[in-house]
Amino acid sequence: MDEIHREQQKEPAPQGCPPNKHYVPGNLRFRVMQWVHTSLCFGHPGISRTLQLTQNSFWWPSMTTDVANYVKSCSVCAQSKPPKELPSGLLQPLPISQRPWSHLSIDFVPDLTMSNEFTTILVIIDRFSKACRLIPMKALPTAMETALALFHHVFRVYGIPEDIVSDRGTQFNSQVWKAFCRHLDINVSLTSGYHPQSNGQVERLNQEIGSYLLSYCSREQHCWSEFLLWAEYAQNSLRHSSTGLTPFQCVLGYQPPMFPWSGEPSLVPAIDDWIHCSERVWDSAHVRLQRAVRNQEIQANRRCRPHPPYQPGQRVWISTRVLKLRLPSRKLTPRYVGLFKILKQINIQVTYQLELPA
Repeated sequence: MDEIHREQQKEPAPQGCPPNKHYVPGNLRFRVMQWVHTSLCFGHPGISRTLQLTQNSFWWPSMTTDVANYVKSCSVCAQSKPPKELPSGLLQPLPISQRPWSHLSIDFVPDLTMSNEFTTILVIIDRFSKACRLIPMKALPTAMETALALFHHVFRVYGIPEDIVSDRGTQFNSQVWKAFCRHLDINVSLTSGYHPQSNGQVERLNQEIGSYLLSYCSREQHCWSEFLLWAEYAQNSLRHSSTGLTPFQCVLGYQPPMFPWSGEPSLVPAIDDWIHCSERVWDSAHVRLQRAVRNQEIQANRRCRPHPPYQPGQRVWISTRVLKLRLPSRKLTPRYVGLFKILKQINIQVTYQLELPA
């Protein structure tokens, strides 16, 4: 406080300074903000609380702006506190194809209860028509098994595609998969790590499949494979908001009827039971999938904000959420480490290469 009084002799308090507050000259303001913000008594509070604590005893004209800038630039806060803004980076749509089944997205739903020897679902989506194929697999397939499944269920019917988007699973990072696609002149597109939104269509469908199977198989989980064909038929019969058509209409040019049979009893009890059961499953699936589509449209981009316009040469923090640091306690690990220099931009406002220590 004595130092403030000495500096006030060189820089007297201007008009407007409250009588019960100490005016802080310009060359001491940083030290005052540092003392308030980093004090063990207060523990690096946020902008509003730091401002409130500073205003209790001190004053200067630009205090609100100065405190906000100081707290925003605090490296300890940047490393230790979770971000309060929305996640940065809006949706970057995949390229739009010119015809059905030329651009695919694929993924797996693994580790399901065994059902007729199946434990995994291979999910394939046509990004143009939004049509899907849901293929039960006996286990998480290898790259070669995945390639054969695509040939048997997609390529032989719709032709060889131009592009396939997948995650970075071992199947799709293998030399077998890369050679398979290279020889067929298929472009391989791998999504960003820890960012499933990059392949959002198939990720959303995976969630819908899980909800669908949970609705019908939660008590008899060994029966899920018997409902898979209905889930596929239902999905391909729903009008998609982006095309205004159902996948069936987009691919076939018409909408197949749900049940092309009359309502008359067949005189075969087993067939009648199967028809009635199928009708109930279809009706329920149709309602659930329509509700899921509406909810996804409402939630899209609501929880994101535009990506900051980073430039090569700038320095940024890196989240430690997926890093394994050699520290004793995970709970006391800094949330961010850095700062690291941006070397180049790989994707438009999405992916960057950083200069990291060896």
